[in-house]
Formats: sequence, C-alpha cells, structure tokens
Amino acid sequence: MFAVTVTFTIHDGKMEAFLPLIRKNAQASVANEPGCQQFDVCTDPDRPGQVFLYELYDDEAAFEAHQQMPHFKATGPAVADLVADKELRTFSTVQR
Repeated sequence: MFAVTVTFTIHDGKMEAFLPLIRKNAQASVANEPGCQQFDVCTDPDRPGQVFLYELYDDEAAFEAHQQMPHFKATGPAVADLVADKELRTFSTVQR
C-alpha cells in the first residue's frame, strides 16, 4: 500500500466552498481509479480551518496515475484561492 496524507488550511470563510469540491474529487477517485482503495475527507471541530485527507493506493504508480486524472487536475485550480496552506506526506508499507 501507498498512503497519502494531506492537511489543508482553509482561508477564513471559505470552508463551505472548499468541502464540496474536495469531496467530489475523493468520490471520483474511489469510483474511477482502480488503484485508489480509500479516500477520506476529514474535519475536526477543534480545528475549524483544517481539512485532512487520508488516501490509500495500491502503490506509488497508482498515486501518480491519480495525479493525471481529469478530476484531480480540475480540483487544484478550483480550490487554489480557498487554500492558505497545504502539507502533503506519503508513506509506503514497510516490507517484512
């Protein structure tokens, strides 16, 4: 598995515009990408300006394919003015 986490900090007053766009991207990823196994959009009432994404892919190549999908390419420009900061991290399964 290849895990991706993304933490977005959203500009004040922009959360209602951001969430439907990122949810649409998540739904399209799971529905249309065989290598995308999970894509969760998470919020926490104690951190009202943050959105956390947790994504699981079969491997790094599946994540790279995700980044070439039309829904992914459309989401970036659509949310750019809504996002104050973005932190992306990736993790690979440790082989036993």
